[in-house]
Amino acid sequence: MRAKPARDDRQGEADEPALRRRILEAAFTAFAELGYSGTSTSEIATRAHVSKRDLYTHVGNKLQLLIECIRDRSARFPVAAELPDSADREMLQAALTRFGQRFLAEVTDANVVETFRLAIAEANRAPEIARALEELGREKVRSALRGALTKARDSALVEGEPEEMIREFLALLWADLAISLLLRTVKTPGEREIARRSAAAARALLALHPSPVGGRARRKGRHAKNEAS
Repeated sequence: MRAKPARDDRQGEADEPALRRRILEAAFTAFAELGYSGTSTSEIATRAHVSKRDLYTHVGNKLQLLIECIRDRSARFPVAAELPDSADREMLQAALTRFGQRFLAEVTDANVVETFRLAIAEANRAPEIARALEELGREKVRSALRGALTKARDSALVEGEPEEMIREFLALLWADLAISLLLRTVKTPGEREIARRSAAAARALLALHPSPVGGRARRKGRHAKNEAS
């Protein structure tokens, strides 16, 4: 009688990330379609083609599944770790515009918007969800902007506090778009609209925060003109 081949544990370990990925994809789809309360672990297991035991072994209970779905989606935000250094205000405006385009393209994606809807709907039940979005999504974006705007301020390209400029830039980018997308009252913006919003936000931010060097020069010019008159 032929002996059964020994189980390759390394193969099982290699398959584990793929299995976890399949579970999270199935869970996210179910939560998005049915809501948290309308989704059962049996439904998720059926969609993922796994047993309920696999769900608990590889991820956890239903709440943990939702939290991990949020973490997984948030971690996918491919925002650059840092913006390139800018030698002048024109380069800074171009860098902010490109950053804004990439940011808006990602956060207005239908799956990402659905992630925000899930997080908002379950925020009271599980504050961990909001923390996951904050840590893995928003903070990643803020960190990249913080570095670029701090360097720009230190190089006298802009005047102002980086945290204030971050809030203003993101507000200028989003305007009322976030609420409208969450309420499904507008369609996902296309490339042209994203480019327009990003360019306008970068331009407006620099108008709000002129170079301190340029400001001093303009004040000197006005002072000299007043003395001459």
